[in-house]
Amino acid sequence: MATPIAQTISDLLRYRTLLATLVSRDLKVRYKRSVLGVLWTMVNPLLMMIVFSIVFATVFRFSIEHFTIYFLSAYLLWNFFAQTTSWSTACLLGNASLIRKIYVPKAIFVLATVLSGLINLVVSLVPLAALMLLVGHPMTSSLAFLPVAILVATVFAFGVSLLLAAICIEFNDVVQIYQVWLVAWMYLTPVIYPLEVVPEQFRWIVKLNPMYYIVETFRRPVYDGVLPGIGMVVPAVLSAGLVLAFGWWLFERRSDRIAYLV
Repeated sequence: MATPIAQTISDLLRYRTLLATLVSRDLKVRYKRSVLGVLWTMVNPLLMMIVFSIVFATVFRFSIEHFTIYFLSAYLLWNFFAQTTSWSTACLLGNASLIRKIYVPKAIFVLATVLSGLINLVVSLVPLAALMLLVGHPMTSSLAFLPVAILVATVFAFGVSLLLAAICIEFNDVVQIYQVWLVAWMYLTPVIYPLEVVPEQFRWIVKLNPMYYIVETFRRPVYDGVLPGIGMVVPAVLSAGLVLAFGWWLFERRSDRIAYLV
């Protein structure tokens, strides 16, 4: 007899056509009323880059060589994580009519949300590459590591999304709390600033943050042109695996109640 997790994976594979349809629908709905459409995925991080460049370079006299690349090489991954996990808080309610009518693996709605966010991330790499060429930032062979970094980030985002979807379906207040936490979480992650500016006695707090390792596994091949060290990759992979396992476990425990809660 298959285990619950194995059964869910089997169901997700059987419903892969529905998964593709959900991803396509999510992308169309998200940009349906946007003038720029999918171009907004590329414009948004560029606008954020301009704002933070002005604030940190002019107001705080904060200087990092090629700050635009330094910022974007972390912000793109962070934005993928923040948007995906935020969308997941409402993905079950958004598909309530389908959930009530027929049997489908509930995790498919969370996975569709993550995959649509992943497509946005891939599209947003276009302006990053263009900017690297524009400012003359070197592109090295270490960029070949980016699919691994993106995979780790996707696994982590999926785990957090499962966790949030399982909780938010019953406790709506968690949605607002999570939005506030996301802002604090970004500033606790060295997206805008390097770890070196954090006082030595407080760096251990940053190093307890799994997103620090996940972001750096993506930024180092892009900005530094080197492969992330084992001290970055191992914590990132372990964090992603543990969060996915816990998120999946909690989601499966509550999945039978979802049809009665949406």
